[in-house]
Formats: sequence, structure tokens, C-alpha cells
Amino acid sequence: MGRHTQLARRVPEVIALFWVVKVLTTGMGEATSDYFVHRVGLSNTPALAGVALAAGAVLAISLAVQFTAGRYVAWRYWFAVTMVSVFGTMAADGVHVQLGVPYVVSTAFFAFVLVLVFLAWYVSEKTLSIHSITTTRREVFYWAVVLVTFALGTATGDWTALSLNLGFLASGLLFAVLISLPALGYLWFGLNEVFAFWFAYVVTRPLGASFADWLAVPASRGGLGLGYGLVSISLTVLIVLFVAYLAVTRKDVPRENATVASPGQVTSR
Repeated sequence: MGRHTQLARRVPEVIALFWVVKVLTTGMGEATSDYFVHRVGLSNTPALAGVALAAGAVLAISLAVQFTAGRYVAWRYWFAVTMVSVFGTMAADGVHVQLGVPYVVSTAFFAFVLVLVFLAWYVSEKTLSIHSITTTRREVFYWAVVLVTFALGTATGDWTALSLNLGFLASGLLFAVLISLPALGYLWFGLNEVFAFWFAYVVTRPLGASFADWLAVPASRGGLGLGYGLVSISLTVLIVLFVAYLAVTRKDVPRENATVASPGQVTSR
């Protein structure tokens, strides 16, 4: 497929419900990853590796399903996002638990990787806007960024909650304040739209994960003690309901998908 071949967008319009589902997937990924990790045991390295490989395999399938879609389909897209959340959590936790890397170091590392991916994307395509994701290469960059933001957000949330001893609830409230800043900056002070979007996108990860941990962990760790299994299932049900609503109402279908270049047609960027 040529560099300039125009495709229908396979990513949704950013409406209010986009952020709701995005935060739910981050919490679900955190709870699901932690559930399986604690089930097999932190010291059981072979079992942990098996769980990570299984999650990676499902992630690969979900991305293949997403990339074979002719245009945006709600369940395909959010299935891929959810699996990125699960696998990204495992990747970030694995760096800390298995390799002993401090959270502050892994946070800095994933932030550096994210900058590199953004830089490569911009040098290649001269844009980072999600509205421009109408070629396969741009979508590859997009999903690379999504994966790194999940790993970065996981490390950042654990750093504030555990290393800085804020606790999960205070950490979640901190990120709730932070995620409001780009919205206010965009609405009131003319903050660049692309920067505002990606800033908020990164923050959704520690926001959702911190509240999921707060719901799941026992009172001795400052939580409500609901358990990772129950939190994971509950968030999964909510995600399914919201995605089903989006699929039926098509409120987040990109408007430009109604006029897509025919296969093989070459268009300008």
C-alpha cells in the first residue's frame, strides 16, 4: 500500500464518551494484569512469562483484527485498546518486579521512548494529529504511541502511589486534576489541540489505574478491598455496555469516513 493511499479512518472521533471508555480500559487493564500476576505469584517467573506471552498473543490478534477493518468499527478498536492496556501494564510491572528497576527510572525510560516515537512519527508524517490517521503507516505510529503511553502511565501511577507514598486514592485525585489542565488550556488559553489531546491521553492511564487499585487493594493498603477479579469484571461489563452503545448510535464514527478514496487512489496528505 503506497505512502499516500487514503484510507477511511480506523480511529474514533474524540467525543466525551471516548474519554470515559478510555479511562475504563486503563482501570480494567490494571486490575486484570494484577489479578493474573497475583494468581501465579510474583516469584513464579516462568508462569509470569507465560501470562505475558499469552497477553501479547491476544494483543497481536486484536491489532490484526483492527488493521484488517475497512474503517472504524467500535468493538475492533476498543478490543485493541483494552489489550494494549493489559499488556502495557504487564510490561511496565515486569520492568520493576522482574528486573528491579525503580519506578522513577522506568517512568523516565518510557517517557524517553514516547518522545522518540513521537519524533519518528512527526519526521515521517509532519503531523501528530489523530485526524490525519488515514494511512497504514500513520496508524502504526498511532498504536506504537498508545502502547508506550500505557506503559508510561502504569509506571507513573505506581511511582506516585508507591514510591512517593501518596497512596492510590490521593494518586488518582492528583491525576484527575492533571487531566483537567489540557482541557482548560485548550478551551480558555488556546493550547495546541494535538498537545492537549496527547497530554490528556497519557494521564488517563495512571488516572484509571490508580482508582482501580484503590477499589481492589485491601484496607491495610488504603483501598476498599473489592479484589482485582471483581474490579476487572465490573469494568469489563461497563466497557462492553458503552462500546455497544457507541456501535449502535455511531456517535463516534469519523464524519469523513463517508467519503473515502477508492482502493489504489492516490491523494495528497
